[in-house]
Amino acid sequence: MSSSAASPESGPLSLLVGTKKGAFFLRSDGDRRQWAIDGPHFFGHIVNHVVLDPRDRRTLLLAARTGHLGPTVFRSGDAGKSWKEASLPPAFPKLTRALERPDATSGMSGWQSAGSRRAFEPLPGGGPDVQIAEPPGGRVVDYVHWLTPGHASEPGVWYAGASPQSIFRSEDGGDTWQPVAGFNDHPMWATWTQAGEDGTPDGSLLHSINVDPRNPSHLYVGLSGGGVFESRDAGAGWRPLNAGSVADFLPDPNPEFGQDPHCVRVHPAAPDVLYQQNHCGIYRLERPSETWERIGDNMPREVGDIGFGIALHPRDPATVWVFPMDGTEVWPRTSPGGRPAVYVTRDAGRSWQRQDGGLPREQAWLTVYRQALCADAHAPVGVYFGTTSGELWASADEGERFACIAQHLPLIQSVEVAEWGG
Repeated sequence: MSSSAASPESGPLSLLVGTKKGAFFLRSDGDRRQWAIDGPHFFGHIVNHVVLDPRDRRTLLLAARTGHLGPTVFRSGDAGKSWKEASLPPAFPKLTRALERPDATSGMSGWQSAGSRRAFEPLPGGGPDVQIAEPPGGRVVDYVHWLTPGHASEPGVWYAGASPQSIFRSEDGGDTWQPVAGFNDHPMWATWTQAGEDGTPDGSLLHSINVDPRNPSHLYVGLSGGGVFESRDAGAGWRPLNAGSVADFLPDPNPEFGQDPHCVRVHPAAPDVLYQQNHCGIYRLERPSETWERIGDNMPREVGDIGFGIALHPRDPATVWVFPMDGTEVWPRTSPGGRPAVYVTRDAGRSWQRQDGGLPREQAWLTVYRQALCADAHAPVGVYFGTTSGELWASADEGERFACIAQHLPLIQSVEVAEWGG
């Protein structure tokens, strides 16, 4: 395993918080002890993700589901002072003819594109053996869930993951988006994704878009449901990468695909190391191996290894933080026993330590979504999470002690660090 860690960041930073009712931005002082809150922005709209472009430290993209525009992306070129909607948001192409229903072999092979719109519009007609492969109106982007800046060598490139499971690419800084046809129209798409209707509580979705920092053509994504998938040709071809990851909710708990990864991260300093918080445990993969190891088996049995988010130390590939939730038979999706805690490993999952300094000791029935747990790049590393009860927690000492820096916010969907540069 090779490692090439960047130097620690310094100076003030911001937390970009997406909620069910808008976005909030919190800016720290130099010590990350005092925080000033700004917002709400896009008040009343569902904000799924807000991300700073690390290549220019000025451009922000925001994924929202608005009441009148539907699912879309907004862009700011001035660090959030002003915003403009994408002129061509992520959307499926317009369908120009009827199709044969996809199966494991024919899949999407009959689809034809005629420009981009928010839905397929199949033409009527077709012979007696021709069926429309889509529901009435065709595939429609329900919401844009995940945003990822492209490789450092490709300024202006962004990726977006959406529901149903689909991926889109922009080459102009988020103004116009095109489908990644290699995935969205793959012959196995309907099989991999159960045609986008797998029953995930908040809808099926594609998330955890990771770009290998050594190679802009090497991509990883997570599908809920569907599993982890890899492309080595900039999205033209894809294959499942799920060996060792179980799906105990399926008749066969060890399928090639069909798992439910909640969050997948590639380590920036050691990109052969991947971590995954799954519906069925915490996993680690070190390439060139293709078999995930369930490092969550080393978590305390009374806590378990079920959760949504996972955060990585930016310089130490062996250090990872998770936020467990109750994964018992009724699946309440709350902190186990009403006693929330972060757990950290500093030895790549061989052992875990509880971190609950400053957190409620009892009667705190909350959880943390897949995009709402993150870490900064300072020294020591800051760890942050937002809760379903609208609280934002921060630690400036790698999780040893947390402080609540905002409360009474709407349900928090995502928290991302914006390092403006010291």
